[in-house]
This record gives sequence, C-alpha cells and structure tokens, in this order.
Amino acid sequence: MSIDASLVAPAHGVPFSFEIYPPRTDAGLPALHETIRHLAAAGPRFISVTFGAGGSTRDRSLAVLTHILRETAVPPLAHLTCVGNTYEAAGSLIREFLDAGITNFLALRGDPPAGVAEDDVFLGDLESAAQLVQLIHRVQAERASYAQPSIPGVPGAARVGRRPRAEIAVAAFPNGHPRAHHPAADIDALLAKQAAGATFAVTQLFFHADDYLGFVDRARAAGVTIPIIPGIMPITSPARLRRVLELSGEELPGELSVALEVEPTPEGRREIGIAHAADLARAVVTAGAGVHLYAFNNHDTVLAVLREAGILSTDLQKETTR
Repeated sequence: MSIDASLVAPAHGVPFSFEIYPPRTDAGLPALHETIRHLAAAGPRFISVTFGAGGSTRDRSLAVLTHILRETAVPPLAHLTCVGNTYEAAGSLIREFLDAGITNFLALRGDPPAGVAEDDVFLGDLESAAQLVQLIHRVQAERASYAQPSIPGVPGAARVGRRPRAEIAVAAFPNGHPRAHHPAADIDALLAKQAAGATFAVTQLFFHADDYLGFVDRARAAGVTIPIIPGIMPITSPARLRRVLELSGEELPGELSVALEVEPTPEGRREIGIAHAADLARAVVTAGAGVHLYAFNNHDTVLAVLREAGILSTDLQKETTR
C-alpha cells in the first residue's frame, strides 16, 4: 500500500495526514486502535507512527503500523531514526518493516534519549537523514528489485518490471533546526535529502503561516522540488506549549501563550488551540498545500481542527463522529 504520489491539494479536496505514537505499554493499544479507527474514517493520505529514541518503542511501533495496514485502508508510514543506529541494525529494521508490508517511511536523524549527550558514542554510525534515505532505498532494492506479476491465461509466465520504490519522507524546519550552524543549513540539508531520494518533506510545527510560506519560497529558490507538507500541532494547554518549545527550539508565540494562560478552563484552552491550528490550516491550504496534523493520540482535537478549517466534508464529518 503506497501513498498517493500527489501531495498537493487536488481539485476535489485537501490532502491531510496524521501522526500518532505507540503507547507506553501494550495496555494502551485498544484505546489507540479506537483513535486510529476515527482517524482512518476521515480519509487521510497516511498515518505516521513515531519511533522512540534508540528504538525504545520498536515492537509497539511495528504493532501499531501493522494494525493500520491490516485494519484500515490508509497507508501507514514508519518513522526511522539514525541516532544510536548502525548501518547493520538500521538495515535489519528496514527489512523487518518491509517484510511486514510497510513501504512508507519518515527518515529522521533523531535525538538521543534523555540523559545522553549529543557527542556521546551512542550516536552510532548513521550520521544524517540523507544517509538513512539512501539505506532504505538500497535495502529495498537488494530485497526485491523487480516485480513479477503473472500473466492471466498464460500459465507459468510473468511480466518483469521494476518494483515501485519506497515512499520516503524527511523532516523540514521552517524556523531552523536548533542545532543548525548557519541560516541556510536547513535548506542545504533538505537538498541533500532530496538528492538521496526523499520523495516529500513534512515540516516541524510552526506558529505563523508566513514561517511556512517563506520557507517554501526559499527552498524552491534553492532548488528543492519535492512537496513540503506543513506540520500543524494543536496547542491546547500552557504545559504542552512549554514542552513543544523545549523540544523544538521555536520562539514563544506571544498571543497564543497569553490566550492559553488567561483562559481558566481546559475546555476554553482546547477551543483556543483548535482555532489557532485551524487558522494555520486555512492559510496554508489557501496557498495550495495540504496539512499534516500531530494528533497526540487524540482524534477529537485534530478532527475538530479539520472541521473548523473547512477541510472535512459533511459526509466525512458524520462518519468520524460515529
């Protein structure tokens, strides 16, 4: 099951996708399966599943990916990270995913686990997401370079053709990666990932539409041609805002921060976060983009964003609330 190659807004609707993460324990799987059911009913282009630092959620990540593959009509997309991975270990994991039927990936450099310094030997020998992109393509080619579908009515005969390549997404950073050494580093890195065979990019969260739109303009001017999908995260509490700022290095969004702080109720904060994310979604969609929503394993909030942004049709709105 492959992702539709058209990742810009088609005439009949706006493409969207979701990110979820595996639960901490197997006991959390039933609740996540219910969330997946609601997300899949909305008709996303794909659902991506995160991969814990150093492979800490490997088994549960694969379990969630295979559940999406078997129980829905939505292509699953597996996160893979370089940090802590050797070429041999990463190659083994890629083969395991391919054997399970997972053919769509998000190749990330990744961050070390908590408490592990950036320069520790834990980082492994995969140094960049571009190297991981190349490795995914190489493993797939070595595993099965050609497809041999049978010819109806001709026993024992088969057509030989090149097997479709894996779809490989990469990360993009509209406001710069926290570890970037110069302003153009992020676009240089995206160009390297494209040259390595990445087929599209998904951005880190941003708080102003112009951050994304300006980044896309700069990337196109530099020669990036792959689709760049905006990643949007509904921020529904001051605690969540502080956490994402800590992880991403983004600057504090003043108006959103104040609105969340002064609102006394969780319900009110949720509505503020949904409205802010919907405003972002409308702005990027107007410019011709689709949207990728970071769901935090909660279908209600991201589906509310799509409804408020006018992206979900009436029929889909009814289906996702059943």
